[in-house]
Amino acid sequence: MSPIITATLSVGIIGLIIGVLLVLLGRKFAVEVNEYQAAVRDCLPGNNCGGCGYAGCDALAAAIANGEAPANACPVGGAPVAEKISHIMGVEISETEKTVAFVKCSGDCDHAVNRANYVGLSDCQAAVNAGLSPKGCADGCLGLGSCVSACPFDAIHVVNGVAHVNRSLCKSCAKCVAACPKHLIEIVPDSAQYAVKCANTDRGPVVKKVCSAGCLACKVCEKQCENDAIHVENNVAHIDYSKCTKCGKCAEKCKPQVISKRF
Repeated sequence: MSPIITATLSVGIIGLIIGVLLVLLGRKFAVEVNEYQAAVRDCLPGNNCGGCGYAGCDALAAAIANGEAPANACPVGGAPVAEKISHIMGVEISETEKTVAFVKCSGDCDHAVNRANYVGLSDCQAAVNAGLSPKGCADGCLGLGSCVSACPFDAIHVVNGVAHVNRSLCKSCAKCVAACPKHLIEIVPDSAQYAVKCANTDRGPVVKKVCSAGCLACKVCEKQCENDAIHVENNVAHIDYSKCTKCGKCAEKCKPQVISKRF
């Protein structure tokens, strides 16, 4: 037998042996795929935004399939996706209200006092790390757009020096909440009609010097509310949306107009 034929047969036999071994090892160490997990994953939008609290859509699908997360855990997919997943898992889902991000600041270029011109990276966290704040209000929006960069849905933009959320585009993934070093962004019910657009914790006279649209902690809003839904805490008014009836009396009496309608 010629050396070429011998070599060819040897390679073929070795390849066959390796193939058989791979098949046997594959069966021995095969990872079982949860059929529910695969079906749930097909329903998820694939944004991998992390708004559900998990690392991505694959992780959420596994959690839902294992009963560790509810069928409506995806904030991006909303009710349509939740309904599909509930059918797959054979569970009922409770009615959940749509939520959106809200920026607690109205200190734009027309209202807030500027104390310096900022020159540096267009990143709020970088400015905070460097101890730089161009605005007189130490608690106000820096307007450098870290939240804009973090949003995967183009739902937030800086307008006149302050970040604003487009409620129709917001998926409530909370990426902007995590990106804001001033902790100015929170998640609120989409049905909310009124919101306090200020986070300054200084007393009224101090706030008045740095922003004409800041909360003065005067507590007039508290006195107007018949449902105990708004209180001044740490010199800033806060609305309890579980009690708010959207009557608007607090906003009517707010002199600096910090309480905004349909923010």
